[in-house]
Amino acid sequence: MLSVTTRAYELMIIVDGDHEDAMVDDIVSRVETWLSTEEGSSLASTDKWGKRKFAYEIDHKTEGHYVVLEMVTAQRDMDPLERILRLADEVVRHKLIRLPDHEAARRGLLVAG
Repeated sequence: MLSVTTRAYELMIIVDGDHEDAMVDDIVSRVETWLSTEEGSSLASTDKWGKRKFAYEIDHKTEGHYVVLEMVTAQRDMDPLERILRLADEVVRHKLIRLPDHEAARRGLLVAG
């Protein structure tokens, strides 16, 4: 019998600066929808940093809306979520990292075991 291990992730999304805040909310909603289809998954926090200038031009853009999401899931394969973000034209960049267990516990996302 396989044990289900809950993991914590941090996801940073940069939405094209030409779009309004409503588009940022729509992207966050897409992530929430994907998480809701995965058993035992939840969005722990959403931190909207707002519109910021890029250090360098990306795809002929100079600004973007930054959002950082913390999520907890038992899902081992995060490729479907990354595919959703890769295919979204309004997402300039995204970065998904699995948080080490000690960092996730420090943030209150996982119970230290």
